[in-house]
Amino acid sequence: MPDTNLADPTLLKFGIGQPVKRQEDPILLRGQGRYTDDMAVEGQVWCVMVRSPYAHGVIRGISVDEARGMPGVLGVFTAADMAEYGPMRSVLPLKNKDGTPLINIDRGPLAADRVRFVGDPVAFVVAETKAQAKDAAEAVEMDIDALPAVTEASVAAAPGAPLLYDHVPGNVVLDFRFGDAEKVEAAFAKAAHVTTLNIRNNRIVVAAMEPRSAIGEWDAAEGRYVLRVGSQGVFGLRNQMANDILKVPVDKVRIITGNVGGSFGMKASAYPEYACVLHAAKLLGRPVKWTDERSGSFLSDCHGRDHETEASLALDGDGRFLAVRLRSYGNMGAYLSTVGNLMGTGNFSKNIQSNYATPLLLVETKNVVTNTTPVSAYRGAGRPEGNYFMERLIETAARETGRDAIALRKLNHIKPEAFPFSAPSGSVYDSGDFSAVLDRALEAADWNGYAARKAESDARGVLRGRGIGNFLECTAPPMKEQGELVFEADGTVTIVTGTLDYGQGHWSAFAQVLHSKLGVPFEKIRLMQGDSDRLVAGGGTGGSKSLMASGAAILQAADIVIEKGRAAAGYVLEAAAEDIEFTAGRFSIAGTDRGIGIMELAAKLRAIGPLPQEVPNSLDAQTVYDQAPMAYPNGCHVCEVEIDPDTGIVRIDRYVTVNDFGVIVNPMLVEGQAHGGIVQGIGQALHERVAYSEDGQLLTGTYMDYGLPRADDLPSFGFESAPSPCTTNPLGAKGCGEAGCAGSLPAVMNAISDALGGRHIDMPATPERVWAALRG
Repeated sequence: MPDTNLADPTLLKFGIGQPVKRQEDPILLRGQGRYTDDMAVEGQVWCVMVRSPYAHGVIRGISVDEARGMPGVLGVFTAADMAEYGPMRSVLPLKNKDGTPLINIDRGPLAADRVRFVGDPVAFVVAETKAQAKDAAEAVEMDIDALPAVTEASVAAAPGAPLLYDHVPGNVVLDFRFGDAEKVEAAFAKAAHVTTLNIRNNRIVVAAMEPRSAIGEWDAAEGRYVLRVGSQGVFGLRNQMANDILKVPVDKVRIITGNVGGSFGMKASAYPEYACVLHAAKLLGRPVKWTDERSGSFLSDCHGRDHETEASLALDGDGRFLAVRLRSYGNMGAYLSTVGNLMGTGNFSKNIQSNYATPLLLVETKNVVTNTTPVSAYRGAGRPEGNYFMERLIETAARETGRDAIALRKLNHIKPEAFPFSAPSGSVYDSGDFSAVLDRALEAADWNGYAARKAESDARGVLRGRGIGNFLECTAPPMKEQGELVFEADGTVTIVTGTLDYGQGHWSAFAQVLHSKLGVPFEKIRLMQGDSDRLVAGGGTGGSKSLMASGAAILQAADIVIEKGRAAAGYVLEAAAEDIEFTAGRFSIAGTDRGIGIMELAAKLRAIGPLPQEVPNSLDAQTVYDQAPMAYPNGCHVCEVEIDPDTGIVRIDRYVTVNDFGVIVNPMLVEGQAHGGIVQGIGQALHERVAYSEDGQLLTGTYMDYGLPRADDLPSFGFESAPSPCTTNPLGAKGCGEAGCAGSLPAVMNAISDALGGRHIDMPATPERVWAALRG
């Protein structure tokens, strides 16, 4: 963590640990935000996609003649026109349990031989206006021979199921195993008790506020593509577009991202539409814009979750965990997204451990293709699920064995003296006090006052239950990340980095880090993050690692600024560089009161003119921070619900969280991130489920059919921090963006199970399901 001088009053307002308001908000509230669909490039035309109405079928022909002749139409394109482009495919080097690599699937921009889900793009139309493009798209005729479809992973993997690909036997692209199967089975064989639950991790529509949108441009003079698009990181997306899809050098592609209205993993990678607008822009010599409509988003945006899991926990006679085992089917959808294979494999393996000293674990997952929308990362991406499985197992095991569930957790918690703790998951936990966090959460939730609240609920004829979500998640390890500081001529300082804010509030938090380290006035700090031309590295935002990555990169660049500043201040103050000290934004000659502020020094270097070779001509600094280990945010959520036995409606009455996020740079932003994750977890637990018909039609394709949590579904959330600073990154931060989901899924579902007398029901706990469970 950077040194701070609390004698500087600005650090008490804008430094690390202060609840500084988001700098982004005034801009957005004044309507000055610029999302992709807000942009209009001179001369732009419109693209509309033509999508398959069938979940599975052989393409016999695509008739485009009528569409091409319609008013305003500039072009109609099919797969034959897009043959020059490379595929989108999984980027993960995962292997089957027999050591062979996963079976990859190459997805072109448009379906060529077969359609494999409702919404699979088969053509696109470009016209002068959006209305003209839509009219022409409706005139494109598809000759498709429908084939049987399959939408459930376990059904698709069964003998005799319809096959999506000739080169994927049994529709299984990956038969994954992590752990020592023999040792785990031996532990289960000698266990005094085994608890097993069949758990469905329901499929989710991401439902970001901003639908996907893109503008493709072709710079003929430079021979260069420009793509304006919402993303989670322009550096990685540029590399994917250039290397894998467009097949051009990376300097021939520029990605620009403005404001982004949510993503949660979904906008991280390339989609078919991006190659389409760039192809048309190059061919037509005009910018081409595409913006999805909400109905299209339901079909074409990658979905989240979707696993069928048999989870088992083995205990000895004293209640100590001997082993945990997951056997799952993972639904990949019709194609493999870049990271779709990760959730039920690597992330299950890392996160089923949670904060318990379970000595053995086994994760076996079959990833299966089906005739559904592809699945990719969604807030937590396998981390919430791992914690959910473990917490449901613990609550059920406690009931089955007559033990107190809190005591059972504490008995099996990793103890503080065990750190660093090498887990069988392969992780090395560096810090934490899990039992203390649990105790603090119980106190904050007034656990001992529950009996009176339950009696009051009983008197009103409603059922009351309480649940604990004790969690630990493994963040993504920070990748190489750029840290650049530019002292601008207008007296501001620009931070350039490769993570990307799509709602989190990076500008404020990063400015706090820089302000605390260098004393640069908070209001003078700007952030540049969405232009690939400015980047030499960048891991993007995902996996709760942004502050650990960009924060560390900013600190590293700031150290360079200080060293350059010592040399420059020595010249300006006529002293030896080694006699210059730096404290709270000021360079001074040791033992004297002579000095110069960092901003004044930067301005003086710009004004002085030619300088001696040994004196830097600016304080600008650029560095690339090498990746640090993943971190382990943890905490405990406590939820109380009431259930109306006549209707099955669940109402969340009380909700408290205590979290260890390490060093917190901005508690207001962190609490907001926790609230968002909790609400998305509640959405999955109570409301959200993607449903398909037997022939693969999406039954939940609008907000009339698909439930999202609303404000009146939610209580106030109690939020407290119990930090143990992380020891493996310079800020001491642990990440917080996805932790809300990791705690809320088990807390809510454990509370519902408690109210139902220990019955297990799957998410979402809709009134219908709860009502049915109450009747056996």
